Amino acid sequence: MVVNSIFLVGFMGCGKSTVGQQLARRLAWRFIDLDEQIEKTEGRTIAEIFAQGGEAPFRRLENEALRKIVEESARPGGRVIALGGGTFVQPANQELLQRARAITVWLECPVEELLLRCALMTNRPLFRDESNFRALYELRAPYYRQATFTVPAGNSTPDEVVDRILSLKPFQGLVCCT
Repeated sequence: MVVNSIFLVGFMGCGKSTVGQQLARRLAWRFIDLDEQIEKTEGRTIAEIFAQGGEAPFRRLENEALRKIVEESARPGGRVIALGGGTFVQPANQELLQRARAITVWLECPVEELLLRCALMTNRPLFRDESNFRALYELRAPYYRQATFTVPAGNSTPDEVVDRILSLKPFQGLVCCT
């Protein structure tokens, strides 16, 4: 099996973008942040998209962007893709990734750690308060558990998380850069 794409999933603040950038650098692959792709295409921030249209229009844009990335993943060249926190929870997106036989890695992080990491962030449209944050995490966690692999990401440096990902069987043969 040739691995040329890794999709990182997980709740807001788990480190998908930070770990994804370092993982891509180590593999000499391209890094793609799904939310950044959407913002670039739309010319608006995710927060603006939510404020102007709500969650449903955003999820349609997200699915379109993910579809393009999955199609691109069939071509040569490696890529690490950081999905938005709610991307993997959407049935259409999960189905798309399953049909493509995508390898997904859940960066699992305790909710307490996530709260600490996200407390001062202002660009998270679904982070209203601690109670809603916890409820959203509990709602999404069962979906994240369906990822191909689970890698602990709490209380770890991004390099430690990258090492854990690269120690997984499908990635052991990949040529890595330091």
